Order: sequence, then structure tokens, then C-alpha cells
Amino acid sequence: MTKTKTNPGNYFEDFAIGQEIRHATPRTVTEGDIALYTALYGPRFAVQSAADFAMDLGFEDMPADDLLVFHIAFGKTVPDISLNAVANLGYADGRFGVPVYAGDTIRTTSEVIGLKENSNGKTGVVYVRSRAVNQDDQMVVEYCRWVMVNKKDPASPAPEAVLPDLPKAVTPESLRLPTGLRLDKYDFQRAGSTFAWEDYEPGEKIDHVDGMTIEEAEHMMATRLYQNTAKVHFNQFEQAKGRFGKRLIYGGHIISLARALSFNGLENAFKIVAINGGTHCNPTFAGDTIHAWTEVVEKNEIHERPDLGALRLRTIATKDRPCADHPLKGDDGKYDPQVVLDFDYTVLMPRRQP
Repeated sequence: MTKTKTNPGNYFEDFAIGQEIRHATPRTVTEGDIALYTALYGPRFAVQSAADFAMDLGFEDMPADDLLVFHIAFGKTVPDISLNAVANLGYADGRFGVPVYAGDTIRTTSEVIGLKENSNGKTGVVYVRSRAVNQDDQMVVEYCRWVMVNKKDPASPAPEAVLPDLPKAVTPESLRLPTGLRLDKYDFQRAGSTFAWEDYEPGEKIDHVDGMTIEEAEHMMATRLYQNTAKVHFNQFEQAKGRFGKRLIYGGHIISLARALSFNGLENAFKIVAINGGTHCNPTFAGDTIHAWTEVVEKNEIHERPDLGALRLRTIATKDRPCADHPLKGDDGKYDPQVVLDFDYTVLMPRRQP
């Protein structure tokens, strides 16, 4: 008798409110991971590019890119949360904790905080809060996300709908700053721009101008880097029979591309401290060219830090269309088909010293 030992992933019926999941395979971050992330996206922020620049600001060493940490933590959750997903729908209430350096080990746990079956009876939306810590049990990133998951049996009864109450944005008081951070030695010239926190205003929109075309090999390499096993990104045999007939680009790949492109205009946005919300608006495929623009949503002072401020940003990514004068939504209120990402996040930026 043959026994099945493989993991088929969880279906919608397998989730329950309050369920806690310890995700497998802790991951030690290496210098090679950091270098490969740079090769894939080309981010140029000085803190994540130069060890001496980072240490001058009080970091122990050159930290890993915040989104690399996010993707590794996210990848741990895929086999248990979204292996049978139709789509990852959104994010909220995300915070970054202590910096991650080469040699640190990340592990992730998740709690189910919401469930709602869809009207078609074939899928449902699962809400989870995921938390990743390092080898010293210090939080490195935590966030909520919701994902549409297939039911194994459409005839199975629907659970009672529970929708979590998620904040629209992380409050400035909840932001976690790196310990020992000091900006008296911040070198604007080396960072690439003289624009400081004071030079940005709410409502201002910045077209990042550049575009980056996604190659099939790059997005698959990136997703493997994060050990993300979602079938929609890898298995062309299966996807050829699906809705689009080809592999989907992992939504986090678009987030990292947009963040890297945002350097042109936000050079001194040196650290992401919060993910307030995010939507993957339309699918992206290999061969699409990504552009991005950013709106400054609000400015926040950091209590007792005259050298530091926070900017809440909304970065929009589009495919195969430059962002100048690009419509975000149509008259029907739906996202324009060329808009692929609407990402709301908060960054730290130095203030000009007196």
C-alpha cells in the first residue's frame, strides 16, 4: 500500500480562527543572498550598499534590504498558507523590527485572524498575521495579509465569517527605530541626493522615470531565493491549463522592483519601517516592463529626533506604460489594467542638520 508523505498544502476548509502555524525551514541570511538581491533588482540605497556608510549611522554592519527580509519571511508561510491560493490580495499593519545582517537566522509563525467564504462556494479568503524573528527571538518583521484560497470540496459548509479590524496605517508612535541610530554623519552627497525630509510635501507626486523589464529567469530565481513554493510562479505545465495560460510573477517581485526604481527621487528614504497597506491590482508576466511613481501621503516627525523624520508613501507600479499622467482607476472605480501595484508604506529619512 502506497502512503502519501507529500504536503498538499492547506485548503480553505483547513483553516480555523486562532489557529497558529509554525512554518518550516528556518533561513540563515548570507552575504550571497544580499548580493543576489542586489543583482536581481539593482537597489542603490546607500545604507544597504556600503558597510562604512551604514556603520557611520549606528548600524552594526551593512543591513540586509528590508524587503529581502520581508520576502524570506513571506516565503516561509507559502507552503502552509498559500500553496493552494488563487491570489494574494493585500497587506496591512506591517512593521519592521531589528535590522537583519548576514549570519542572522529568520523563522516565521502565523496566526489565522479572519475567514470568509466567497459567494461562488469554491474559494475563500484567509487572513493571517505573520511574525518573523531572528535567532535571539527579536522581531524582524510582522504583517497581516489576506489571500484567496481554493476549497478542496465546494460542498463543504462555510465557516462563520470573521473579518479582522485592521488599521489603515501604522501610527508614527508604533514605528520601531534601529537602536543607536544617529544621523549627524549622514552624507547626502554619498547617498545620491541633497533632498531631506523637509523638502517633501504631502500630495507631491514623483515620477521615478526609469523602467525595468522582467525576464522569466529573473523572477523564478528571485522566488526560489525566498523559497516560495507557490505553484503559480513555477509550474508552467499546470499554469498552461489555468486562467492565464502562463506563470504569474510573484507580487513581491513587483514591490522590490518598484522600491528599487523609487531611488530616483527618494534617494534618502534609507529604511522601510512600516507596510500600511498594499494591493496587487493586476497580474504581471515575464516580458512586462515596470515603471513606478510615488505620492507623498503624509509627513511625520519622530518624537525627540530633530535629525529624523518619517514619510508615508504610496508607490504605484504600472506595466508597459510610463507613469506620467497615467490614470490610476477608470470611471468604474476599478484599477486601470496597466496598474499592477498600489503599495502604501512608511520610510525613514534624515532631516537637514542646523
